[in-house]
Amino acid sequence: MTAAGRFAPSPSGELHVGNLRTAILAWLFARSTGRAFLLRVEDLDRARAGAEEEQLRDLAAIGVSWDGAVVRQTDREPLYATAIERLTGAGLSYECFCTRREIQEAPSAPHAPQGAYPGTCRNLGDAERAAKRAVRPAALRLRAEVAQATVLDVLHGSFTGVVDDFVLRRNDGVTAYNLAVVVDDAAQGVDQVVRGDDLLPSTPRQAYLASLLHIPVPEYAHVPLVLNADGARLAKRDGAVTLADLAAAGVPVDRVRDALLASLGLPAGALHQALTFFDPAVLPREPWVWAGVGGRDA
Repeated sequence: MTAAGRFAPSPSGELHVGNLRTAILAWLFARSTGRAFLLRVEDLDRARAGAEEEQLRDLAAIGVSWDGAVVRQTDREPLYATAIERLTGAGLSYECFCTRREIQEAPSAPHAPQGAYPGTCRNLGDAERAAKRAVRPAALRLRAEVAQATVLDVLHGSFTGVVDDFVLRRNDGVTAYNLAVVVDDAAQGVDQVVRGDDLLPSTPRQAYLASLLHIPVPEYAHVPLVLNADGARLAKRDGAVTLADLAAAGVPVDRVRDALLASLGLPAGALHQALTFFDPAVLPREPWVWAGVGGRDA
C-alpha cells in the first residue's frame, strides 16, 4: 500500500482559515515526502447538509489536491466493528453506564490527571451490569493496561500523555473518534498524520490503541493553531474567516492563500511552488494570529 498523508475534516460547516492552513500544511508534508495525499470526511458525529461539498470546493480553490476518491467514515462501520470485536475477544473492553455528570463528580483515582476516566464501571459484576443495562444503554470502553504512553512528534519531539479507559463506542452506538481514526489511518495506508496541536494530548491514546490492534503507529506532526485577535482559537464567529465570507468582503482566494503561505514563511503563489521552499525544521512553532489578509504572527 502506498504511504500517504491525509486531511480529515468534520462536515459541520465551512472551513475557516485555520482549517485551511492546517490542510495546506498536511498537503505540503505529504507531497514533500513523496506520499499520496488522501481526503477523509469524518462524518460519524456532526454533518450539516451541503458542508462536505463546500469544504471540497474550498480545498480545491486554495490548491489542495488529493488522490483517489473521498472516503467517508459513515461508510466504514464494518471496519470499526471488526476492531472492537478483536479488542473484546482479547478481554480489552467493558461496558460503561456512566453519564458525563457522573464522571465529572466521581472521585479521581490517585494521581490520575483531570478528565481521566476513574474506572467506575471497570469491575462491575454480571448482576450489576444487567441492572444498569435495564436503566440506560452502555458505552464500550477500552480496558487499558497502561496509564500513559509516549509518542514522537516531528514538531514537538517526545510527548508523554495519559491513557485511560477511553470510549470505543458511544452509548448511542456511534463509534468514537479515537477508535475510528486509528482504524481508518491503518486501512488507508496513512503513515503520516498532520493536524492541529490541540489533538496532541489524545495522540498517546491512539498510539496505544494501534499497538493493541497490531497496526503501525504513524508519524505525527501537530501544527500550531490559528488564533483570533484576543488569543483564543479561531472560530467562525470571529467574522470573515471563511473563503465565502472573505470573497463577499472583496478578498479573492489567492490573497487568502498567499497570506496563509506567508504565515508559514513560504512565498506567495501556487502550492506546488511552495514545495521547493518547504522545510518542517523551520516552520513556526507558535500559534498564528489571524488579523485578516496580511495577518501578523502571535
